[in-house]
Amino acid sequence: MAQSSAIPPSNAEYDEISALVLDPGYSTTRAGFAGEDVPKSVVPSFYGVVPSDGGSKYLYGDNSLYNPLPQISVANPMAKDGTVEDWDIATNLWEYAITSRLTNPRPGNPLVKLDLKEAEMYDGMVAAEKQEKPLEENPLLMTETGWNSGKGREKGIEIAMENWGCPAYWLARNGVCAAFAAGKASALVIDVGASSISITPVHDGLILRKGVIRSPLAGNFVSDQLRLLFSASTPPVPLNPHYLVTSKIAVDAGSPAVATYRSFDPKTAPSSSFRRFQEERLLTEFKESVVQVWPGPGRLSGHDHSNVPNEEVAKAQPGRPFEMPDGWNQMFGAERYRATEGIFDVKAAITGNGSPAPPQSQSIMASIQASLAQVDVDIRPHLLSNVVVTGGASLMQGFTERLNHELMTSHSGPRVRISAPGNMYERKYASWIGGSILASLGTFHQMWISKKEYEEHGAGIVEKRCK
Repeated sequence: MAQSSAIPPSNAEYDEISALVLDPGYSTTRAGFAGEDVPKSVVPSFYGVVPSDGGSKYLYGDNSLYNPLPQISVANPMAKDGTVEDWDIATNLWEYAITSRLTNPRPGNPLVKLDLKEAEMYDGMVAAEKQEKPLEENPLLMTETGWNSGKGREKGIEIAMENWGCPAYWLARNGVCAAFAAGKASALVIDVGASSISITPVHDGLILRKGVIRSPLAGNFVSDQLRLLFSASTPPVPLNPHYLVTSKIAVDAGSPAVATYRSFDPKTAPSSSFRRFQEERLLTEFKESVVQVWPGPGRLSGHDHSNVPNEEVAKAQPGRPFEMPDGWNQMFGAERYRATEGIFDVKAAITGNGSPAPPQSQSIMASIQASLAQVDVDIRPHLLSNVVVTGGASLMQGFTERLNHELMTSHSGPRVRISAPGNMYERKYASWIGGSILASLGTFHQMWISKKEYEEHGAGIVEKRCK
């Protein structure tokens, strides 16, 4: 007797097979086996494009993106809101993240996309002989943003089942996964990533979709603030990425760099997108070692309890040194707080070069207030006592202290409690870790969407099953 499609696959079907967890983001894509503590594969979500005879080659992975190949350009298949814009590239990039470090690559593994003539030959080979699919033995749990569209959700299961041959699939909201990673079924998840901050209320393991709020004032916003800060300095702070410098000589703080720079033929030089990508890498180093969030109390533009301007208090703090790749170096004082202040106080955002101040509604506190306003008043206190902070940009020193101070000030009644792991990996990869925990639970086996169910009901089943 045939098994009904309504009956979930039996536990024995996947007991001895390791499920995979894929967590795509704007900055990086994380992949690994369920049940492990951290993802084994973390690759950039950016890709390189170099011209080839009759077409282009597409390059994936760290090594491909840091080599200044002739005319190389860099792009991203993800939109800044974390949803996919280019599905073909995203599929190849995700497959690379999985097969390069977790499973064996299939013939035609998309490390490099073929040029047009080779592609035609390859298509003929596929037509003549069925290629082995890369994930035929691995169920796949994939994460998504809280605002992913229905079409985007269906496309994800189509890729897993049709392109990769997965025997089972599940789609989980990254806010829910981050809450699970913190050991909470209900939480207010504040995810501070590269391209956006998302505020996601989670109640009993489900997101409250009306309360999901997104703001662009995240890691890349801080990078843009640093660019404005550097260009407005006197003299301007040089921003020459590592690949441009061939040698340097040590100089005193604030003195001009004495370095030899690499020159390129204008016809074969890397594109401006490649340089900007490398500059972002340098700015990330600066954010990790120098930039701080003013911890409070009060805003950077305010005063302390003794009525001393906080700007003066910041100036009295010990500076932080930083050396650029070309040897230029300086001690950074109070200005290291200015690049992040706009996240909390949009009036303090640095403007110029066509960059206006962001609207008040995009500040992190306004976003939190807007999110809470959309949920039932009875569960707001419970959410405020279970605030989960995650995302790589939340690791900036002083961020959680400032957030706690702002929440305590704006919500004096309910108890506010923030859960922000001090471990860098737990903070950066919380969504993946939550997915790893979820997919490894014995009770989760009955949740999988099987290949048979997909074939009977189509991609629309993901909307019915993965709430």
